[in-house]
Amino acid sequence: MPHTPPHWFLLGAGNMGTLAAWYLTRAGHHVTVVRSGSLSPLEKTLWLPDGRQQALSLPVLTPSALPDRIGHLLVAIKTPYTRQAMAPLMQRLDTQTQVLRFQNGLGALDGLLPPGCNPLEAVTTSAVKGQHPDHTVVAENATWLGGSNAPPAWFAALTEHWPDLHWEDDIRPRQWHKLVANAVINPLTALYDVPNGRINDDPALREQATQLCEEADQVLQQLDPAWPGHSLDNVLSVARATAGNTSSMRADRQRGAQTEIDAINGWLVTQADRLGLAIPANRKIVTALAVR
Repeated sequence: MPHTPPHWFLLGAGNMGTLAAWYLTRAGHHVTVVRSGSLSPLEKTLWLPDGRQQALSLPVLTPSALPDRIGHLLVAIKTPYTRQAMAPLMQRLDTQTQVLRFQNGLGALDGLLPPGCNPLEAVTTSAVKGQHPDHTVVAENATWLGGSNAPPAWFAALTEHWPDLHWEDDIRPRQWHKLVANAVINPLTALYDVPNGRINDDPALREQATQLCEEADQVLQQLDPAWPGHSLDNVLSVARATAGNTSSMRADRQRGAQTEIDAINGWLVTQADRLGLAIPANRKIVTALAVR
């Protein structure tokens, strides 16, 4: 008997939330945006890398109008706003709720889910830019979901509609590789208001990148001795491959929005404090970007 795709409630219909909603709806899932204010559907346009234009209409509900129990929740909101957005939903979640976290960094949902409710995690190398209602998909690259021992029943069918989608029983290495890249490229490009490629071209920025990277590796190797370290080459490769791009943190800072520094470098600082490690370069950049 075919599996019926679930109905997802979406927190955060920004660039990445919109992309995820597009793939889910293509696979037959229903997606409803949770937001305060107008109940009018969100009418969006996605511009795909091959030049195709796709329209996406997402129904909207306010938190007070949600069902008593939420079975599937997609969290794609920017990390600084997670706690506020989750607050009205807490009583509607239980241990059987399937939460999929599609956010940068780590730790944004810590302490916000019922005991025993373990979220699925998403890591993507796709890139989207723009603001509602127009979203330009710069690249459709690999995405990994994971966080449990086996993929959920709906995963196999979703791979037919979500390009280059994979399952990882242990998604932590994927998360950490992306975390280190984000902990170097995002804050440096945001602080100095430069595109990603400048990290390779500017000796001073490259030196700071080296320090941030070495400290991140130090923390991760303490958390897991199997972590290979030597992450700088990969980080610089990512910066070269995206040389002309504006990082999400730089874009946030340019428009005066809160950055995701606490969920990226701030997460590393929290772990370092717990482990008794000094990581001054990461601590300094968290302080610099916390000031607006």
